[in-house]
Amino acid sequence: MMTKKKPLPPALLAECKAAHDLYLSKKNALKLNQRKIADAAGITPVSVNHYLKGINPLNARFAAILAKLLNEPIESFSPRLAAEIAEMSNVGPMVQPHRQSREYPVLSWVAAGERLESVNSYPTGIAEEWLSSTENAGPHGYWLRVKGRSMTSDTPPSFPEGTPILIRPEGFDLISGKFYIAEHTISGEHTFKQYVQDAGVGYLVPLNPEYQTVTLDGTWEITGRAIDAKITGM
Repeated sequence: MMTKKKPLPPALLAECKAAHDLYLSKKNALKLNQRKIADAAGITPVSVNHYLKGINPLNARFAAILAKLLNEPIESFSPRLAAEIAEMSNVGPMVQPHRQSREYPVLSWVAAGERLESVNSYPTGIAEEWLSSTENAGPHGYWLRVKGRSMTSDTPPSFPEGTPILIRPEGFDLISGKFYIAEHTISGEHTFKQYVQDAGVGYLVPLNPEYQTVTLDGTWEITGRAIDAKITGM
């Protein structure tokens, strides 16, 4: 039996509704329909409908294509994605101040869980693999490799399975839109997701719309912030 998909957080649902309302208000004048949007985005009309009806959250790629077709700025329906795209586009070839790189150990997800129980030291056998970064992950920072496809997206940011992500386990702030790892306090399961806060409620949101959003209801504890990633296969 298929499990019914959980509804989106209110903030993400509001983005979908705003996009849908804007589409309805302009489709006749632009001679636009969901099939044309689907063709432009390289997806099916069903997928377009799922975005506009709030079944799946909007992502940067779809938002950019829809905005272009509607001749409207992305801010008109999703200030969040507009800011995300602007932040990515602002990463230009400017000369950045030199920062000393530091090596951090690559941990398995199991070893990372063990490290949480002993924050003053790394687990045994930690030095088998190390990766460097100029980001400051603190004295107990470490790398993890992404598991599964829940954080794989058609557009950046995307974290395919196996991507190393640098975790700062202490001294981090919770910032909506940033990426974190969390542990289920009962099962011990670990996950890597985007943190989104809406109306005082926190959510762990996958970038892949095929996966479900998790509500932070007290059964999940955020244990670290991802501050760097190494995209493989390039």
